[in-house]
Amino acid sequence: MPQSASIISGIQTMVLYETRARYFLVGTNQAQTKHRVLKIDRTEPKDLVIIDDKHVYNQEEVQELLGRLDLGNRTKIGQKGSSGLSRAVTAYGIVGFVRFLEGYYIVLITKLRKVADIGGHSIYKIEDTSMIYIPNDSARVTHPDEARYVRIFQSVDLSSNFYFSYSYDLSHSLQYNLTLLQRPYELWIPPVSSAEEEVQTQSKQDSFDIFEDEGMPTQVVYGIQNEPYYKYVWNGKLLERIKDIVHQDWLMYIIYGFCGQSKLLIYGRPVHITLIARRSSKFAGTRFLKRGANCEGDVANEVETEQIVHDASVMSFTAGRYSSYVQVRGSVPLYWSQDISTMMPKPPIRLDQADPYAHVAALHFDQMLQRFGSPIIILNLVKKREKRKHEKILSEELYPAVINLNQFLPPENCIDYIAWDMARYTKSKLCNVLDRLSMIAETVVKRTGFFINRSDFYCHTLRPDDRWGDLGGHITASGRVQTGVLRTNCVDCLDRTNTAQFMVGKCALAYQLYALGMIDKPKLQFDTDCVRLFEELYEDHGDTLSLQYGGSQLVHRVKTYRKIAPWTQHSKDIMQTLSRYYSNAFSDADRQDAINLFLQVYQPSESKPHLWELPTDFYLHQRNTMCLPQNRRSYTLWWSEGILSYLPVAYDEVPCEDTMKRVKVKRVNRFDESIDIYTEFFKPYELTSFDDTFCTAMTNSAREFMPKTLGVDPSPFTVRKPEETGKSVLSNKSNKEETLLQRKTAASAPPPPSEEAISSTSEDDSEEDRDDDGPVSQRSTPIKLLTESGESSRTQEEPQKQQSLKEPYGINLAEFPADDDLLIYERFAHLGESQHRMERIGHINLENIVCLDPVSCFSEDSIYAVCPPQVDRTSRDQFESHVMAAHGQMRVLCREDMLTYREYVKNRYM
Repeated sequence: MPQSASIISGIQTMVLYETRARYFLVGTNQAQTKHRVLKIDRTEPKDLVIIDDKHVYNQEEVQELLGRLDLGNRTKIGQKGSSGLSRAVTAYGIVGFVRFLEGYYIVLITKLRKVADIGGHSIYKIEDTSMIYIPNDSARVTHPDEARYVRIFQSVDLSSNFYFSYSYDLSHSLQYNLTLLQRPYELWIPPVSSAEEEVQTQSKQDSFDIFEDEGMPTQVVYGIQNEPYYKYVWNGKLLERIKDIVHQDWLMYIIYGFCGQSKLLIYGRPVHITLIARRSSKFAGTRFLKRGANCEGDVANEVETEQIVHDASVMSFTAGRYSSYVQVRGSVPLYWSQDISTMMPKPPIRLDQADPYAHVAALHFDQMLQRFGSPIIILNLVKKREKRKHEKILSEELYPAVINLNQFLPPENCIDYIAWDMARYTKSKLCNVLDRLSMIAETVVKRTGFFINRSDFYCHTLRPDDRWGDLGGHITASGRVQTGVLRTNCVDCLDRTNTAQFMVGKCALAYQLYALGMIDKPKLQFDTDCVRLFEELYEDHGDTLSLQYGGSQLVHRVKTYRKIAPWTQHSKDIMQTLSRYYSNAFSDADRQDAINLFLQVYQPSESKPHLWELPTDFYLHQRNTMCLPQNRRSYTLWWSEGILSYLPVAYDEVPCEDTMKRVKVKRVNRFDESIDIYTEFFKPYELTSFDDTFCTAMTNSAREFMPKTLGVDPSPFTVRKPEETGKSVLSNKSNKEETLLQRKTAASAPPPPSEEAISSTSEDDSEEDRDDDGPVSQRSTPIKLLTESGESSRTQEEPQKQQSLKEPYGINLAEFPADDDLLIYERFAHLGESQHRMERIGHINLENIVCLDPVSCFSEDSIYAVCPPQVDRTSRDQFESHVMAAHGQMRVLCREDMLTYREYVKNRYM
């Protein structure tokens, strides 16, 4: 079967040129060998007229075209003063086209930054954009409210947490993208026509094939271009106007959420850990203004979080080793809301509509079954016992809805429901919240399994573990896939949800590293470099999602639930509480209007009331209020057709006739630029520096978390003391004293304030009913470090200075050097004195002056010339086999290799 590869966008840099009548957008690939031109008319006041000739230009042709346009648009022929074609802006992608009450605007990405790399596929974060009005001044029809709509639209900060990629589909999971490349496309695409043969012949002429002259057949590769999952695409509506007009390379889809990547070094072996969060663009909004679900089953604050583990010793996307795990958060799928008109920090929860047949929950879980398969596991973290019923209202409605839906599903595919009052456990002094979450996480990961793209791992054979045999998921010929997903919710899906997702992700990370052969058992301990790195990723992830939905960072973190947070954390929590309350009360309405306008949920028109005149946006998100549904879904057969026949595997990942319609396939030469990920990643035509590469600059476990003292175990799976981090060891003395102060405070004072000690105005995730609470823990007072006399303090400082000198240099500089070291230094100094003497009598024998042992094995080695050593044939063969292995071409094992491997296994494991 021919190999498959993802299509790389042929337009990665573009320049916008302008004349009085036209905009010309010239796009090119990274190597600047192929160009496309888009012509945009500027004479239409309210319509968008775009012409794409679909022609691919080379460098000379596009220069000639721009020269003719410049000459033809001058006011007088031969005039050189003012150019008829001026360069407006340089960009890296089109966000979309938008119109309010006047003409259209084009939104371009003008600055980007690389934030992650997955098998050579770069992921970029938008850093800056430019919004350009298309019609010229003579054709413009002004409207007094246009400027206000522009301000509302631009209040969506595109430089904050919007991501895209030229070659990787961020709207889908890694499991979907890799299984997509393994489908049997020769069964679904028609045979090659004569026109396609001409295209392939031209492609072969443009590309260089080193095997063509040797008489070897050129390998044909299927280039795959998949339709994005529009639920997680945020500029889908902005590109809808041009989607069927322009070439596919002009379309670039962006996601909103979070993307972070860190490098875990295991004795020098690099492992990339990536965290990607995709926020749904359906029923999107802010905290109190978007609750529950809409009539189509889309819920508020729905985020899909995926953690990817990649053995970065091999960067290839097809030959590398990858593992991923996906989980979801989202509001309770019911018709419910909270009235914020009373300006209360804790508005009462109300059910807006009766739904006796769980119709909206059925639509929501139908989407999840189609995308993730079964089982769907619900982890409900809202409160169970309250004197004044608040959160309990949601649990009393959700559980009967799940029971109602499960009675029509087959028993093996039923929805699992786990209800656990996390807030009540937090208040208990005898219960450990994270231990309970670890037990739930172990159960969940065993049910759903995880994705890994290699089946030839024998870690569970060499290092057997009883838990490996109970692992769920679906085993395929190429590895293992995750079936089903964990859906976590509380009221806001912020603080409690993020901690629960971290514990599930930590458990899944242990299984992923175990499957990749990195650890000997699927278990990770707290306070190791690996878990610290993962916890920092998840805290950044939680802070970002909390800012997007709630208006502030997390109020309660993992350290809060571990009860090891420093005493200064309480004041920070109060500040985040106040920030969240202010955002919800005063700025959420404007943010909601901006989101509705950006997502084109509301499209301005002169015949409709303005956006700021609407009393509510309920009718914009609930389509059944504006028109009657044509087809009413069944209350018993509530799932989409064809889903049950493929469960537990997700319907979207099955190569059937319906799913293959979303994939565009074309035959290309294996050396074609459109699939050459090597050139895309390494950029051999550019002058680059190692210090500027992303892989060097990313967060590193050895640099950021491992202690810098000598003799420390460099394993990232070794449990460290709380103060043993790379950041604290390199800090100054004041930071060390502060760390010591925090340790003594934590040891002598009561535990840090838990949820009931925090202000009840923080959020629904942290609000506790004080009627049934016990006494609140008293706030601890700081302890001052005092010495009895100045002399005793100096005696304590001297060993610290010696220790601080010994840490970076490996020796104690205060001690007197050894005799051998002094002798070497004297010889070196004597050699320098002899070198600068002006009088020379006869021949000087250097052996009489100094005797130095040669340190170089080269025959010639000086500051002027170096003779490199000769590399034997065996070493060259070994290096070439290593390079071929990186490309996925392994050489046949000989008898010596088998004997070596048997000897290694015998010595290591027997």
